[in-house]
Amino acid sequence: MNRCPSRLAGALFALAALAAALPAAAQTAADTQPVVRTFPAAALRGEMTVSPTPPVITLDGKPDRLSPGARIRGIDNRPVMSGALASQTAVVNYLREPTGNVHEVWILNSAEIKLKRPNTQASWFSL
Repeated sequence: MNRCPSRLAGALFALAALAAALPAAAQTAADTQPVVRTFPAAALRGEMTVSPTPPVITLDGKPDRLSPGARIRGIDNRPVMSGALASQTAVVNYLREPTGNVHEVWILNSAEIKLKRPNTQASWFSL
């Protein structure tokens, strides 16, 4: 004696599979436009190259250093280790710590690169 007709069981299985797939569809990005992040007003723009031996970097062709505990964020705003960027060049926004070392770095996406930003710190006097 068969209590469940095969058509009903197949339809219920298909409905359950569809219901299980809905959360996965919600995880995909709705748009493909890069997100423009907000940066601190004191952030400067530059082209950073990480040397093969971090924490040594070059900013706009001048040698510089990352501070101990420096934070580098990728184009998706996730943390990136400086060793993973060895010998790579990227356009970045950055902040310096009081000792002068680069402390926070944001690697810019294409939409953020188009926004204008100063390359050097503004002086106290503008003559």
